Amino acid sequence: MEGIEEVLEAVAIGQQRQGDVRVVLWAQIRQHATPRHMPACILAVTDIPRTRSGKIVELAVRNVVHGQPVRNTDALANPEALRYFRDQVELQS
Repeated sequence: MEGIEEVLEAVAIGQQRQGDVRVVLWAQIRQHATPRHMPACILAVTDIPRTRSGKIVELAVRNVVHGQPVRNTDALANPEALRYFRDQVELQS
């Protein structure tokens, strides 16, 4: 991945996969530059779920990726953002 200029925001989780855990990072990317750390997967999204106070909710993203229920979606400012993380082909295998 060459030249990512700016990562605006990101969320990372550990995804259970093939008896192991891999790091998956979703990022809102403005342009191009070299990332400090290279996760196994980098996927772009247009929105990241967060609480009403603005905190990114990684646990909700992890639950969605693993097909588990997300509790207390009423506490999320933008629960519709979880759809970007659900059923992504890049996470299947």
